[in-house]
Amino acid sequence: MISTNDVRPGYALETPDGLFQVVDHQHVKPGKGKAFVRMKLRNLHTGALFDKTFRAGENVKRATIDRRDMTFLYKDDVGFNFMDGETFEQVSVSESLMVDAAPYLVDGATVQVALHEGQPIGVDLPPAVELKVSYAEPGVKGDRVSGATKPVTMETGLVIQAPLFVDVDDVVKVDTRSGDYITRTS
Repeated sequence: MISTNDVRPGYALETPDGLFQVVDHQHVKPGKGKAFVRMKLRNLHTGALFDKTFRAGENVKRATIDRRDMTFLYKDDVGFNFMDGETFEQVSVSESLMVDAAPYLVDGATVQVALHEGQPIGVDLPPAVELKVSYAEPGVKGDRVSGATKPVTMETGLVIQAPLFVDVDDVVKVDTRSGDYITRTS
């Protein structure tokens, strides 16, 4: 058990309503009345977001999440399939849990799969991934204004804003938290 005062974003909580991850945490002390904690929670089975209010100091059960490095194999009608490199066990993660991570996954990518009681509940991406550019408008000679960007499409279908010099078949590093261009690697 953990006090709602000690909860931080990223923690997983078990409540009578299900398993949730804390997205945002705010301790509120109104001028009149008792303090309370307002949290934005993500249902780890459906991916739905909602707000919930707790009394300050109320105890909640913190869930135990096992994280394993796994390799992305392929996507099919069941979901996204991963393999544990040590045990060669394969798990499938449903599409509803992969909404944020899917645009950054390429075959063979290594990610951390979060498991609760043996069931996959999500994927933790590395801070940055390298993706190949599949489509980019050609840069016009002389059009090299400092800081100018253009939309480019990555091999996964993700569209990001990149500098004008980025071209098709370039490999670029992309921040998985914000979707921003970081640098061109080749």
